[in-house]
Amino acid sequence: MTLAVVRSRGLNGMAAPEVTVEVHLANGLPSFTLVGLPDTEVREARERVRAALQNSRFEFPTRRITVNLGPADLPKESGRFDLPIALGILAASGQVPSGSLDAYEFAGELSLSGELRPVRGALAMAYAVTRSIDARVPRGFVVPLDSADEAALVGGVPIYPARTLIQVAQHLRATAGDESGREIPVHEQRVRPIPPTYPDLFDVKGQAPARRAVEIAAAGGHSVLLVGPPGTGKSMLAQRFAGILPPMTADEALESAAVLSLAGQFAPQRWATRMCRAPHHTASAVALVGGGSPPMPGEISLAHHGVLFLDELPEFDRRVLEALRQPLEAGTVTISRAARQVDFPARFQLVAAMNPCPCGFLGHRAIACRCTPDQVARYQDRISGPLLDRIDMRVEMSSFTEEDLGQLPDGEPTRFVAARVRDAFDRSLGRQGKPNDRLDGGELQAACKVEGDAKSLLHAAAVRLGWSMRAYHRVLRVSRTIADLSGAAEISTQHVAEAIQYRRALRD
Repeated sequence: MTLAVVRSRGLNGMAAPEVTVEVHLANGLPSFTLVGLPDTEVREARERVRAALQNSRFEFPTRRITVNLGPADLPKESGRFDLPIALGILAASGQVPSGSLDAYEFAGELSLSGELRPVRGALAMAYAVTRSIDARVPRGFVVPLDSADEAALVGGVPIYPARTLIQVAQHLRATAGDESGREIPVHEQRVRPIPPTYPDLFDVKGQAPARRAVEIAAAGGHSVLLVGPPGTGKSMLAQRFAGILPPMTADEALESAAVLSLAGQFAPQRWATRMCRAPHHTASAVALVGGGSPPMPGEISLAHHGVLFLDELPEFDRRVLEALRQPLEAGTVTISRAARQVDFPARFQLVAAMNPCPCGFLGHRAIACRCTPDQVARYQDRISGPLLDRIDMRVEMSSFTEEDLGQLPDGEPTRFVAARVRDAFDRSLGRQGKPNDRLDGGELQAACKVEGDAKSLLHAAAVRLGWSMRAYHRVLRVSRTIADLSGAAEISTQHVAEAIQYRRALRD
C-alpha cells in the first residue's frame, strides 16, 4: 500500500477541526514534502519524524514521500501532527496495519528518540472528538501519556495514553489481530481534582459597604469598581471574590479548562476552580484580549467563568481598557486577522480597583491629599465614560487608622456569604434560567418589573444623574439581584435605592 490516511485535530480558536493526514509514497528521488498550510513547527516535523522512526528501529522509506494535511485552507501549527505523520508513513510502507487507523484519532509530538511529548489543547481536541463521533464507527483518541489526564476529563471518548511511537505501533498491530502486538488499555484518571480553595473573607475587617457590594456582584454576575486609598483592602476583597461565587457547573468547568488548555495553562488538579486573573497594568491589548499568530486567548478569556482583577485601573493604557468594552457586553471576543478569524469565550466578572487620585490619599483619615482638583479630574478621566458606563457597581472604601483596625470585629467567613450568594443565584436561575447580568430585552422587562414608588424613584434618578439606557438597565439588574438576596419576589423601593447608590460618580 502506498497511500495511508490518518486522522488528527487542529486548533482554530476554541474549535478543533478534524485534520486528515494523507501520506503517499511514490517512486523517484528520495524526498519529504509537506503540504496543506503547515507553519514552521509542522514543517520541522520532517526531521523529527525521520529521526524518531530510525531510532525506534523502523525503516524510513527511501522514496518520494508526500504528506498532505487537509483541509488545505486551514493553517496547521504546533508539533501535534508528528505522531499521525509517522503512523501514516509506517502504514503506507506496510510496517503497521492500516485497517484499524480509521478507528482512532492521533495527536502527539515526537522526540528524536521516538518518545511522545505532551501537546497543547488536548482537552479541546478531546471535546471536539466527542461532538464528531459517528455512532457506527466510534473513535478513540491516542495522545501522549502526559496529556491523557487532561483529555480524559471530557468523558464520552476512550483515551489511549502512549509513551512511545513503538507502543502506538504495537497497539495498531494488536487491534488488527496480530498476536505480536499489545493493546494500550483505556486511560484511567490518575489525578484526582483538588476541591477549589480560595482565601477567606474572614481576613477582611470592616468595609461593610464594600463587602455588601461584592456579595451583590457575585450573586448577579455584576462587574464592580472598588475606589479607595492604599491599604483599604481593595486587593484583599478582589482576591477573595472567586470564593463566594456559586460552584462551577460541569459545562462551565469544561469551557474554562478548554480555554486554559489552549494556552497550555490547565492542570487537571484545578478542575472546576474559578480562575482569578490579575494582569499587570503594563499589559498590552493583545495580552488582555488575545491575538498573535496563531491567535491565542488573552487574559479575559483565561478568566472565562472566573474573575478578571484589574488593579490600579487608571494606570492601564487607555486603548487597552477600551478593548474591554465589547467583551463586557457580549461575553465573547473575536480575533480577526488577514488569514483567519477565531472566537474566544470571555464571560468573566470584572473586579477593578483604583486610588481616588494620583497620590492616592484623597479622603484618607490620617494623610492629607496633595493633589489639585484638576489633577484628580485628569486622573479619574483616564477611565472613559463608555467603559465606566459598563461597570455595574462603584464602591468607595474608607481608610482606617491603626487604632480603628484594632477595634474592628473579624469579617464574616466566606462560607456564610457564599451560601447567601448561592441561594440568590439559584433564585435567578429558577426564574429565568440565567444570571441577572445576562437579562436582555423582554427577559429584562419580565424579571425586573418596578411599580409605584420604586418606579418613580428609578426614573427620577435616571433623569437627575443623566443615565444612558445602558446604565438604567444595569441598575435594574442590580436591583433584581438585591431583591433576590433578600428573598423578595418583587423589586421594592429599598432595593432600587440601594442599587442607585452603586452608580455614584467617581468625582465628588
